Parts: sequence; structure tokens; C-alpha cells
Amino acid sequence: MKNREKNVALVAAGIMLGAVIAGPAAQAAESLAAQRSAQAIYVDGQQVQMEAYAINGANYVKLRDIGKAVGFNVSWDAETGSVQISSNEPYAEDEPAQSGGIVTIPQSDEKFVLKVGDRVRCDDGTLYEIKDMSRYDTNVFAEGPLPPLPTPTCDWSLFPKPELPKVEVKRYSDKYGDDLFVTNLYELRRMEYTLRNALGNEPDAWRGNQLLAKINLTIPPEYEPYTEKFWPWRESEITDLVHALPNVRYYIAAYDYYHNGVFQYTRYCLMSI
Repeated sequence: MKNREKNVALVAAGIMLGAVIAGPAAQAAESLAAQRSAQAIYVDGQQVQMEAYAINGANYVKLRDIGKAVGFNVSWDAETGSVQISSNEPYAEDEPAQSGGIVTIPQSDEKFVLKVGDRVRCDDGTLYEIKDMSRYDTNVFAEGPLPPLPTPTCDWSLFPKPELPKVEVKRYSDKYGDDLFVTNLYELRRMEYTLRNALGNEPDAWRGNQLLAKINLTIPPEYEPYTEKFWPWRESEITDLVHALPNVRYYIAAYDYYHNGVFQYTRYCLMSI
């Protein structure tokens, strides 16, 4: 009974916060010129991390995130075109978008993690099987799982909103093995939002309210030889560059790298000119 009361209370709180399901959340926020909210959210007195947006003075969070925090399930029923909520079922992640066991990487900046056994459709039409994801969030060189995406420490409305690049799923095979590079739009947002905060607090990046620097969410092939690549994620790679070069053009990209079906790491790519 206590858990049921907690679930009901959190569902009510989610409605008050303007909760929305994961898929349409980003589209709704974009259409209303939303900004990320820095409000703290607590469940039973313990602070939890949720992606929230401030729209017209209200905080909007994803209904799926509330379900995950308090333990009820939220799912999408494609046949009826409806959101299904069950207080009798524990929270469970949706299965990747797939057809006949074949996974198609979505064109979305929502967090997306492949699973062992997934066969990924590559840009060249071949299928790449995922065999090991044990290094995901447990890489020996990383301190631990990454935190949620950065929230504003400056006025993000002053920044242009570049269009997300098309997801690439590139496969390369040679005598050394079978490699796969998958565009990670969620981690690309981490780079972009870190750049915004760094630039927003750098006086030399501005002339009045006009941003002098430019943020590009792709790296042209001709700039590849001059691109810095690093992993695991280090915020200092971006903040230090902004401090040294505050009013240049920045080019960023993020890819998940697999070798022989084994997840290796997320590669962050950064170039300035």
C-alpha cells in the first residue's frame, strides 16, 4: 500500500510538472523554445537526476523518468497510438526500434544504448552484431557512469540552435578486425551544452548580446586530420579550449566505437578554427 501511495503521489506530481513521454518531449520543448531547468527534484527525500525543461514558468519532465524513479512502468503502444502506465509492473526500458531482430539507430538525441545480440543496420546495408556491452559505463579509464546532460549556467536563449546531424553507422573491416562507429547524438548534446556554458561565462566570446563564436555539430572531412579525439569524457577538454580561444568556430562530434562486436568507448571529437 505504501508503494502504491507513493506511485500515485508521484504520478500526480508528474502531471503538475507537465510530464511528457520521452519521444515527444524534445519536440514539444523545441517548439516552445524551452530551456533546461536547474530545479532539484526529490523522491522520498532523496534527490534524483531528471532531465527537466522550463517552459512558461513551469517545469516539464518525462513521465518515463518519473516511472523509473518510483518504480511504475511506462510504455508506448504503437498499435493503439497510446501511452500505457502500469502501477503493477516494475519500470522497464523500451526495446530498441527494430524489425525482425534488426536494430535501426534512431535519429534522436534521446539516450540510446544497444544490447548484446542486437544486429545493427549499417549505412552500407550490412548487419553488425553486438557481442559485448560490459565496458559501457564501466570503462577502466572513466570514474563511473556519466551524469545527466549539463543544465544552463547562462542564458541559452542567446545561442543559435543548429540542426542535429544525420546519424551515421559506419562499418570498417580489415585484417585487424571489424569496427563500427555510431553517431551518439545524446553525447553530442553533452558537448554542445558544455560549450554553451563555457562560452556564456567567457566575456571575450561576446560583443554585447552577440555571440562571436560559432558551434557546428559536425566535423567536415577535410578537418579530420586536425581534429582532437579524446575519451573518456572530460569537460576540461572543452572549457580549456574556450578559455584559450573564446571567439572561433568550434566543430564537435561524438561516436560510439565497437571492435569485433565489443563496445570500446564513446569517442569525443573537437576541432576549432
